[in-house]
Parts: sequence; C-alpha cells; structure tokens
Amino acid sequence: MKTHTFRRLSLLTAALAVSGLPLSSPVLAQESTADENVERIAVTGSRIKRTDIEGASPIQSINAGDIEDMGYENLQQLLERMPATGSGTFSTRNNSQDSTANGTAAVSLRGLGPDATLVLINGRRVAISSFAESITNSFVDINAIPVSAIERIDILKDGASAIYGSDAVAGVVNIILKNDFDGVEATVGYGETSGTSYDETTASLVWGSTSEKAKSSIIIDYFKNSRLAASEMGRFGTANQSPYGGMDFRSSRGYPGYFYVDGVKTIDPDCPPENATSTGSCLFDYGPFGLTIPEAERIGLIGQFDYAIGNDITAFLEVALQRNTSEAGGAATPLDEDAGLTVPGTHPDNPFGQDIEIGRYRPVDANPRRWDIESDTMRMVLGLRGEVADYDWEASVQKGRSSSTQSGDQSQGWVRVDWLQEQINLGRYNPFGGVQNPQNVIDDITTSLVRQGESRLTAFDANITGEAFTFGDSTVMMAAGVEYREEQVSDIPDIQFQQGLIFGTESVSAAAERDQYAAYLELAIPLMDTLELELAGRYDHYSDFGSTTNPKIALRWAPTDELTVRGSWAQGFRAPSLAQIGLGPSEKSIFFIDQYRCDATGLDCESLDYNIQFQGNPDLEAEESESWNVGVIWAPYQELGLSVDVWNITQDNKIDEQQFGVVYDAECNDQNSTICVRLPPQPGQSLGVIQKIFNTFQNVSSQEASGIDFGVNYGLDFDSYGTVKFNLDWSYLSNFEKDDLDYTGEYRYPEHRWMFGTNWQHGPFSANINISYIGEFEDTPDADFNGVLDFEENTTRTVEGQTLVDLQGGYNFTDNVRFVLGVNNLFDEEPPFAIGDGDGDLYGYVSSIHNPRGRFIYTKATFRF
Repeated sequence: MKTHTFRRLSLLTAALAVSGLPLSSPVLAQESTADENVERIAVTGSRIKRTDIEGASPIQSINAGDIEDMGYENLQQLLERMPATGSGTFSTRNNSQDSTANGTAAVSLRGLGPDATLVLINGRRVAISSFAESITNSFVDINAIPVSAIERIDILKDGASAIYGSDAVAGVVNIILKNDFDGVEATVGYGETSGTSYDETTASLVWGSTSEKAKSSIIIDYFKNSRLAASEMGRFGTANQSPYGGMDFRSSRGYPGYFYVDGVKTIDPDCPPENATSTGSCLFDYGPFGLTIPEAERIGLIGQFDYAIGNDITAFLEVALQRNTSEAGGAATPLDEDAGLTVPGTHPDNPFGQDIEIGRYRPVDANPRRWDIESDTMRMVLGLRGEVADYDWEASVQKGRSSSTQSGDQSQGWVRVDWLQEQINLGRYNPFGGVQNPQNVIDDITTSLVRQGESRLTAFDANITGEAFTFGDSTVMMAAGVEYREEQVSDIPDIQFQQGLIFGTESVSAAAERDQYAAYLELAIPLMDTLELELAGRYDHYSDFGSTTNPKIALRWAPTDELTVRGSWAQGFRAPSLAQIGLGPSEKSIFFIDQYRCDATGLDCESLDYNIQFQGNPDLEAEESESWNVGVIWAPYQELGLSVDVWNITQDNKIDEQQFGVVYDAECNDQNSTICVRLPPQPGQSLGVIQKIFNTFQNVSSQEASGIDFGVNYGLDFDSYGTVKFNLDWSYLSNFEKDDLDYTGEYRYPEHRWMFGTNWQHGPFSANINISYIGEFEDTPDADFNGVLDFEENTTRTVEGQTLVDLQGGYNFTDNVRFVLGVNNLFDEEPPFAIGDGDGDLYGYVSSIHNPRGRFIYTKATFRF
C-alpha cells in the first residue's frame, strides 16, 4: 500500500507540473513524504479527503508565488490572461452602462460565460453580486477577493455539478485563502502606465499565529487605481471609428439635435456639417465621456480561526469584510421622441416661430452622467470539524451578503424630463444651437438619484468522508453530504426611474428569492492497483423550478510510474438566475439599422441607437449540460512533464434573450405592433420612429464547445548559475456552436490562446518572463447591422492576434526583505483594431478580449517579521 501511495503522489506532482505554472512548495513537500499516516486533505473537484490528491479531472493550480510573478493586483487582470479563463472573463472596462454591475468583475471558463462558472472560496459558495452582469447574469464579484489573501487558485476545467451543484457547467474556480502563516508580513506596491495618468497603489498586512490548540490569521488588504478616461485613449476613445476603417457609432441623440416642425423631421440649423447625416440627424460623439477604467478603491479584512476543542473536534470561524468604491459614467442624458418634449412657438430662442416637438437631443450643458458606487460584502462561516472512527466530518453555517449603492447628485448630469419641459416652457432653457445654458437653469433641471441592490445567502452544510468498505484487497473511499441554501436578490432603481422621469438611461429593477436543498454521494473505487473508478451523484431541489439529479463518472489509469490516463463524463445544470426570473422592466440600447423604415421612408438608413426593454420570465427552466474530458499525463523524469486533455461541453435549454433581429423581422414592419412599438408616423409616411422593442428571456438555445488543452513543464539546474523552469499552457478551441451557428474563430471566440513562462532563480535573485498570446478571430458578427447574426454567410475582416510580454525581477536583500520591479505589456502593444458589434464594442477594439491599458511599470516591497 505504501508503494502505491508513493507512486500516486509522484504522478500528482507531474500532473500539477504540466498545469502550465510552477509547482507550489507545499506540493513538493508532500511528494517527499511517503508515509501512510499523511493527513487526508480535500482537493478541488472532489469531496473525498484522501492522502493522495491526484484525481481524474484536470486541475490547474496557481499559487501565491505564481500570482506574484505575474504582477497583477486584482483577479480580473490575472485570470483574463489565462488560456482557459480568459475568453469571456467579464469586467466593467470601457463600460458606461448602468444596466450592469459597474466596478465588478467575473471569471468565465471556456468562453461559456460567468454564469457557467462556479466560484468558490475555500470550497464554499459565496453570495452573488447584488447587481447582475449584462442585466441578468448572476456572478461572484472576484474584485471582492483581495489577491494578497490568496494561497492558491484551483481551476477545475471539468463539469462538476455532481459535486458542487448549479453553475459548475464549464468548471470551478476555487480560491483558497491563506491560513497557515506564523508571523507578520507587510507589502506595499505602486505602478503606473506610460503615456496616461493611470496608476495603482497597493498595500497588505498579513498576521498569523499557530499554537498547539489554535491557529489564527488576519489579512488586511488595500487597493486603489486612478481613473483612465476614454478621452486619454486617442483612437480608442471615440465612437467614430470611420477614420480608422471602422463604423461611425456616434449617437443620433445629438447636441444640437433635431425637431419635428409641422410633423416633418428637421435638423437644428446650427448642427455642424460634419455631424449632420443625410436623413436629418445630428450625431454626437459620446466616446470621450466614458471611463475606460473607472477609478476604484478597495479595502478588506479576512480573518480565519481554528481552535481544537478536544483531540477530535476543532471549531473554525471565517470572517470576510470588504468595501469597494468605484464609479461609472457616460455622456450627457440622451433624449429621443419618447420623452415627449415640446417647444412653444413663444420660446425666445425658437428659430421656427411655432410649436414644435423635440426629436433627439442631448443636454450636454448639464454635464456627463456619473454614478458613485459603494459595495459592501460580508461573509461569515462558523462550524465544527472532527474525526470519528475512520471518518472525517464537518458541519457549518454560512451567512453572506453583498450590497451596493449607486448614487448621483445634481452635478453629475441627471436630468429630469418634467423639470426640463418646465424650464423650456418658461423660456429659460434653450435647446437650440448646442448652447451652454446658465448654471442656475441647469440646477433646476437636474436631480439626485439612488439605486440600491442587495444579495443575501444563508447556507448550512454537513459532510462526512472516509473509508466506506473494502473491495478485494483495496479500500473504497467515500464522501457524502447534505446542503441547504437560501438566496435573495433585489435591485431597486430610484423612484424617478420607475416614474419615467429619468430618460434615456439604461435602468434595471429585479426582485426574487429561492431556497434549495441537496444531497450528494461520491465514491473512489480502486478496480486494480493501477486503475481507479470515481462515481458521484447529486440531487438538488429548488423551490422555483423543481428538482434535478446529476451523475459523474471518472477513471484514472496509471499503467506505469511515468504515464497516467484520465477520463471523465458528467451531467450538469444551471438554475435560472434570480435576475432572469425576477427582472422588472429594464432597458439597454443597441445600434442597428431600421431597415423597414429606411425602405419605406428613406429615413434613418444609418446605424442608430434604439432601446430594447427586457422583463424577467418566472417560467424559465434549468439549463442542462453534459461534459467529458480525456487526458494523458506523461512524466518521463522529474524535470519534465507533459499533458494533453481533449474536452467537450454541451448545454441544452440555454437561457438567452431572443435575437432582437429576429424580433425585429417579425414585428417591426407593423406600425401597430405591441412588441416593436413605434411613434406615430410623420405625414405621408407608413412607419414612425422605433420607440422601443420588447424582449424577454427564454430557454431558446443550445451550445457546444470542445477543444484541446496542452501543457508542458521543464526544469534545468545549472549548478552555480541557478535553476531555470519553462512552462507552457495552451488551449485550442476546436468547436463552439450556438443555435446551429459555428462561432469557432468568429467574433470573441479565438481558436488559440496560450501562455509561456520562464523563471530563473539564483541565490537572492529571481527573474521571470511571461508571454501570452490571443489568436485572431473574425470581426463584426452582424455585417449589415440589422440585428441578425450573419457571420456564416458573410466573411468580414480579421481581428489580428496579439502577443504580450511581461517581465519581472526580484531581489531578496535579506530573508525578511524582498524588492520586486516589473513591467506588464513590455512593448506597449495596443489592442488589435476591430470594427465592433454595435453593442458593447464601439471604440475600435474588443473590450472583453483585449486590454487597452498599455505598458504598466510597477514595484513592490515585502517585509517579514
């Protein structure tokens, strides 16, 4: 039995070595311990505690040293560079919408989206962000987890609903916090970009103490970044990309604007010629008013405490508090025909001398809109763990809360249309000519706003793991447990939003709650000395949509000490998000061509911004998924390890919004449609301007993704010249299909992503280089911007691949003092140009794939006491 355990530990070391990142020292320490009495531990991807931690599922482990080597101070920046997690990792970079969770970030595995990736802290669920991403996608805000508190990040690249329940469709990101530290460690850091005013300041304090009966750690973390305004971004800060070969996405809600005179669309006479369109709109460039990276400040405290009550029982407590402040912003309030604003003929500045209607207009003199955002998260876990006979057991209760407040005052551009109409009627506000109105008038049309959101989590769990029974000469290991969870979410906009007094701003409201209970069982069955079978099954019951049962089967075969073959198959599910169920009337805007009106009237033939209104669907069913993975690990000798994994994930019953283009085709050629609502047509015309299109969320789609992961790790010892390690982590997306459309290599779905790193250690010196690559993909999924994806029929230009180089050097002055100097994006590479999609990417690059920050130089000092 001892020999078998040692061999499995050796193979584990090889498996982690080929994860694409250097091995952490705790793993190496375990490799050298071949004693049968090694403590059983839990590993991501399994509930079974065991002495050997190698399993049949692919896991990439990033330890604290790896994170330091990469030089990033928040998880979003780190994880977007990882091949498996980079595609679709969400942040509010370049986001000026208040329909989403500004100042937050989420991780996405395999490009399937944040809602298909389960994020855990110390193996447990945490409360979701109080504001959803893209209106309805619930996610865990990884910006609320301080980097300095992380011991390691385990990325399980395998479906795991049979182990962890909902959301683990594409896999799991398990963040393990530091909890084994003795002493005090203080770190301070500063970095800034070249060519802009952007900078970051960081500081952390880690204290830990261990004794015979107790273990404690407290981590205080501080992070602050300055604002990177779009106005500093040059060509990446304008909505008019036509000079660079892109589209002109300037808004038709202009300054000045256009009016209806005797029912006829009439442009403001003072509209600059370069802003006037052939169909009478006066365009406005909102781009420079956005925030490429919003200013943010975060301070958090994490405490973890263990106390041995007796020889076999330990009480534990985890407490985490975090306060984040950030901002969101965009251009001045966009008004259109739906605001119903008019100008009397008696207005002193009315150039038409008669009563007119305001069409599309933007009161730029009232200042750009800005939100101040405060988010507070709290997490507390209290429990007991112990041993009875040959079993380890644990029971705990958890309370979690995430609350956010968005507020804007009168100086931050929030215009009330009823007050604006009143000032126009009084002849005090002049909406003509793009003039600057007096400040006392601006004060009379602007207001203060508050939006409040809250997410709550209450959870209970109990589990047991140990030796179930003997099977021949071997022992079957098991884990079993029960869970109960209550979740609530609310998103309440200001009453002025709900009354329709704040116009043209993307607003969200939502309220929903649910409770859920589950039971699971997992078995590890050694079929022979070299072959192990893992079986898992989980039953979940939700109060709002019913029950689901999900199995998992995995095999691990180690015919030799150098070779391991692994494979797994699992079913999974994702419950509808609370926002998708409980969403109230919520809006977003999108650019497209109103082709029906263009054909009928010759007007609005350019791509303009229109409003889409969504509402939740309480009848949604859970998404279902099936995944498999087959891999080989080969470690011919200690210095070299290679791995190859082939994977596939299929999702059915996928919850998604209907393509608004399909809705447009079916409804928008009817002036009387109640789905595509138009304003009354002008005299002699059959179709009026689109007021809004109503849409909802349904179980409408399916998607399938498959690919290959390859990893290699190689180490060299040059004796007196130190040691060098090389590692490569490469992901190839061979197929991504959704709704019978092949997205492989298309917009936002590059086929290739890889990261290569090398690390040199010599005495007190260390140096590392990381090179990351994002492959090319096709631009513009909707070539004619009519709302229908047509990339299979049309071939547009190619968004070029991008290679980024990071460099870092470190020196240990003493055992207790370390200094680091580094640069990310060494060659100051710009994002490759992209025309965009007319929705989220309007500024000449794909914001969810490429980071526009530029060269970032940083330094850090660490002191240990």
